[in-house]
Amino acid sequence: MFATLKRTAKLLRVPTQAERDLAYLNEAGDRYDLNSRNRGIAL
Repeated sequence: MFATLKRTAKLLRVPTQAERDLAYLNEAGDRYDLNSRNRGIAL
């Protein structure tokens, strides 16, 4: 019963800004794209 509640709570949790930024950077295709994305986040 508690496992189901924990799983539901994880699904409803909103990702932090740092987690969203990391996911965005991880989608970069090459180092130039990564550099561009990194500069965009730093602004």
